[in-house]
Amino acid sequence: MIPLQEDDPQIKRPTAEPPRRRIGHAFLAVDAWLDTALWRTGSALRRFLEHYDAYLRRFRARGLWRGLAEVSSESLTYGTIGLVVVLAFAQPAFEATRYADWKTTDDFAVTFLDRFGNEIGKRGIVLNDSVPLDEFPDHLIKATLATEDRRFFYHFGIDAVGTFRAAVENARAGTVVQGGSSITQQLAKNLFLSNERTLGRKVKEAYLALWLEANLTKQEILKLYLDRAYMGGGVFGVAAAAEFYFAKNVRELTLAESAMLAGLYKAPGKFAPHINLPAARARANEVLTNLVQAELLTEGQVIGARRNPAIAVDRSQDQLPEYFMDWALDEVKALARRNPALAKDRIVTVRTTLDPALQRQADLAVETTLRDNGKARDVREAALVGMVPDGAVVAMVGGRSYGESQFNRAANALRQPGSSFKPFVYMSAFMNGYSKDSIVPDRPIRIGNWAPQNYGRNFRGPVTLKLALTKSINTIPIRLSQAIGRDTIIETAYRMGITHELQNSLSLPIGSSEVTALDMAASYSTFANGGIRARPYAILEVQNSAGETLYLRDRDEPLAERVLPADKVAEMNEILVNVVQAGTGRRARIDGVVAAGKTGTTNAYKDAWFVGYTGNFTTAVWFGNDNFSPTRRVTGGSLPAMAWQKFMAYAHNGIDLAPMPGIDAKSLNQVPLARALDAEENRLQPRILNRQTQQLLKDIGRRFSELRSLADAQTESGGTDLAAAR
Repeated sequence: MIPLQEDDPQIKRPTAEPPRRRIGHAFLAVDAWLDTALWRTGSALRRFLEHYDAYLRRFRARGLWRGLAEVSSESLTYGTIGLVVVLAFAQPAFEATRYADWKTTDDFAVTFLDRFGNEIGKRGIVLNDSVPLDEFPDHLIKATLATEDRRFFYHFGIDAVGTFRAAVENARAGTVVQGGSSITQQLAKNLFLSNERTLGRKVKEAYLALWLEANLTKQEILKLYLDRAYMGGGVFGVAAAAEFYFAKNVRELTLAESAMLAGLYKAPGKFAPHINLPAARARANEVLTNLVQAELLTEGQVIGARRNPAIAVDRSQDQLPEYFMDWALDEVKALARRNPALAKDRIVTVRTTLDPALQRQADLAVETTLRDNGKARDVREAALVGMVPDGAVVAMVGGRSYGESQFNRAANALRQPGSSFKPFVYMSAFMNGYSKDSIVPDRPIRIGNWAPQNYGRNFRGPVTLKLALTKSINTIPIRLSQAIGRDTIIETAYRMGITHELQNSLSLPIGSSEVTALDMAASYSTFANGGIRARPYAILEVQNSAGETLYLRDRDEPLAERVLPADKVAEMNEILVNVVQAGTGRRARIDGVVAAGKTGTTNAYKDAWFVGYTGNFTTAVWFGNDNFSPTRRVTGGSLPAMAWQKFMAYAHNGIDLAPMPGIDAKSLNQVPLARALDAEENRLQPRILNRQTQQLLKDIGRRFSELRSLADAQTESGGTDLAAAR
């Protein structure tokens, strides 16, 4: 056979596979490997489970043991899940513990003076261990433990036994008669948390209590608790309370006095002896009973204290500016964060801006207005802030009773301002091409599904901005916001003094975004001073314990900046004077004083405001209820304007009147103002009437036409008696 040559065409040589086929083969190989791996893994797992099951069969529980095992297993599973979830909720609370000086952060011993240098009160806690724990009276510590936490030295932050016992006693009594929180939990709340009653706060409180127990000794926890507990009357700590209520050093307290102080932890506003001495003595008697039940003292040892209850210092005539001092203490803390010298020396004397006479009048104006009208009008709370146009706060009322509630509604409560927000809208318009004489139509407007209405459900047609703000028309600021943009309005409000975030909603121009009374007073002060930013302040001077001046406002603060044009402020002042003279704020008129301001009322009459000013003072007044319940038709032009007038009339008595920017007081006359406003309104006729009025006029016109036709018919027939036709 003849061999074939390599180049012989009869030889069949293998051809290279196309790339697509090679890729397909590769995928098939991977798929085969994956299938094999999964099958082998499944087989191995199945064999493992079979062996595992066979092994566990040796330990199979039956009957009662099986039930216990199932319950334990489920409890462990769900308990672990719950622990993880609760720990996640508690994480934000631990942020506060990261500071190395968390025990002393922002704590001061402050003696407050009024603007004239007279002492008005004290705030803060002295953390220099001037009274060590072992120098506190033994009966004071025992009274505290017997009343607040009998098992304090036996638990690790959370007293499960005490909590269960309190739950049983509360269920038996049908009300809350015992608290379940340990002293450590209460300290955690005082150090790191607020007083809000929510499940989230309780979770954080429990975890922080465990953290405190892990980082402090029992003696340190007890000492901090005795120093930090609020004892009523604006006093914190038992050492300060002993001086405030009994005018003596804490080392000298008697058993009866210690029992009265120990009774304040639960409800200091309710049991404070300077507010309700009989209630304080009854509560002290309960504390003495607790001492006997806890076997810390015998009945024979407490009988003397029962028969001779403590006598507290009479402070019925004291009218301490509690809300102002709380706010001023916050200002001291904020100042310390910017002033290293102040941060080092925490025992200081602070001269403030408070005018005690004006503070008393502010309290009186709020209380008399609520006493005379509160019950009939379903309104229970109020707030007032009075300041000089540069921002110096001279009076502050944070609520009706500091003893009942320490929450400062003047500085901290966020409420809707209603129409008192409208000046921000109009000022924004003035700075973007409009003037007080600009004409804008008051007609129905719809934005999407929202159609705002005026207070009287009617429309006036073309109106000037001066008339629109004086009459507090709602559609005009909405139209202005559409023209200039709500972002512009928000920016103006921030520049003028609003510090809380405003929501950019459709209803923002008519006051739906929440503000504080303090911010409103500061913002309106910009009108009163001609356009200069007025930042509210309480501190004029700070001295340390050695008498050295650590801070002097005139020396250490920069000059305030201009935020509004003077000519635009003059236009706004002319309009807001009209509001008081001839608009919704008539009840705020002060004889012989040029006053300007704006009322505000929210939906369902939940919030009522009057914010006004003169050349000398600016004051913001709010009336409403803490639970946001409606009042009985309380408007900004009623109770708030009345309280404002009472306070401001007193404030201007016997002082030199400062001019209001852009207003000529000599040419101001109340009657011509009202007449001029009416003339302006009539000049801009015709009005757009509401549907009911339009229909009524049509009916009258149709009836008149019928009568006219009947009279003509009778005349043509020779009749002269039109009485029937008429």
